[in-house]
Amino acid sequence: MRKVHRTVALTVCGLCAIYGHARAERNAYFGDLHIHTRFSNDAYSLGTRASPDDAYRYARGEVIKHPVGFDIQLDRPLDFYAVTDHGAYLAGWASMSDPDHPLAKDPEARRFLDAKTVGERMVAFTTGGRFLRDHPPDPAASRSAWRETIASAQRHYEPGKFTTFVGYEYTTSSPGGGNQHRNVIFRGANAPELPFSRVDSPNPEDLWDWLDGLREDGIEALAIPHNSNESLGRRFARQQRSGAPFDAAYAQLRMRNEPLVEVTQVKGTSETHPLLSPNDEWADFEIELLRPAASKLEKIRGSYVRDAYLTGLELEESEGFNPYRFGLIGSSDTHNAGASYQESSFFSKGGVIDGTPERRGSVLPEGAATWEDAPERTGMSIRMPTWGASGLAGVWAEENTRESIYDAFRRKETFATTGPRMRVRFFGSYDFDDDALEDDDLIANAYEHGVPMGGDLAGRRSGAPRFLVWATQDPESARLQRVQVIKGWIEDGEPQERVYDVACSDDLEVDRETTVVPTTELAWISATAA
Repeated sequence: MRKVHRTVALTVCGLCAIYGHARAERNAYFGDLHIHTRFSNDAYSLGTRASPDDAYRYARGEVIKHPVGFDIQLDRPLDFYAVTDHGAYLAGWASMSDPDHPLAKDPEARRFLDAKTVGERMVAFTTGGRFLRDHPPDPAASRSAWRETIASAQRHYEPGKFTTFVGYEYTTSSPGGGNQHRNVIFRGANAPELPFSRVDSPNPEDLWDWLDGLREDGIEALAIPHNSNESLGRRFARQQRSGAPFDAAYAQLRMRNEPLVEVTQVKGTSETHPLLSPNDEWADFEIELLRPAASKLEKIRGSYVRDAYLTGLELEESEGFNPYRFGLIGSSDTHNAGASYQESSFFSKGGVIDGTPERRGSVLPEGAATWEDAPERTGMSIRMPTWGASGLAGVWAEENTRESIYDAFRRKETFATTGPRMRVRFFGSYDFDDDALEDDDLIANAYEHGVPMGGDLAGRRSGAPRFLVWATQDPESARLQRVQVIKGWIEDGEPQERVYDVACSDDLEVDRETTVVPTTELAWISATAA
């Protein structure tokens, strides 16, 4: 059982855009913006037959079937959810399963459609993409699946109680490899006839231009990058995809269309790395190293968000613009229509190939002395044992509606958690004083005299700003151990980072000289709170 959970909030370092008047009555809402169903070809290959309707029923607390056959159910409903099936060749395999489809009896197609064993599913997963590229689905079939995705979101949207977002995943890579995937989330039900996918262009910068074009037509949407930890240093690079240098127009284009980043999910965290943050004792939290190249510093720089923040500060100081002023969320990337957010009930993300502990390499199958003896070893990957139950997106919004939650995305009043529904707020101001902590209207005054996370603390005055952190535990999870603030800055042209303990449980005091709590005392808290 995992003994540490993390939550990450973007501090006062965001794009200067405030949507609506700040109100203390904002509530914390939790959701998942990264969900795959049968319309994603990889999910279909892995045995998932659940529909978008099934996904939304799961998010509302109902029971659905895992592809392996057992029941899955949340311990409590979520507040918002988005089905984000892959836009490229949308519903290719699902459409071919129709007996009337022209390829329904094609021998090669049947080899993928009829896959049943773990080994056959793995073959379908790893090689089926080539068949789809050679036999792309009829655009009419993809349009039908997209209309059904939108209709499902509409059916399950209940303003004030449960919010659904129309969305999809734009899946692409950099030249030479490296994840460049994004989830596209629409503010309302108004959406184009088909998603923009890598079939249209493999360049994410073209996706941003497409989103700008939609906005001109009255369709509001944004993109959320994910798994930058798998980008081989290319997600937060220092030049455009073409190799051209960044400029102010590029920074504005990127931030206009990508105000958020998914920083934690099943496939690990994208916050930081021990080689980037050697003074952070938790920098190795749920790090996934996919290949030898990913463990080299030159492939790590540009792959993690704290490093990107520092890069942005460097560019702002030297060039006057910053393309990396984003907020943070978590989501799951489940390919089972429903995700697990607790280690005690973890069922991974890959359908039949990793739905049991034996198949994902967590325990040896019964009767096997070594992994070489395991009969289903073909269903395992070296990656799967490193995956974990994560994550969730947290937002502060006035009400549980599309408009209110989406506006929270835009102003970046968001936070990421690895699963527990802890709540965290962060404010900065030049006007906070010690008496503010004793104020019965603490949060109202913080909004009135300060700037919440995601905002821009403008109008520098004499002296340093002061910060207010407010956090509460998930009532269904472990107690909070401590609150930390990570400070990043540029000094003599070089990026700097420091971790500060600012509050601890059990009345422990932070050492004002070292800005940390003694490790022995924290270890005791970890043992008793987990």
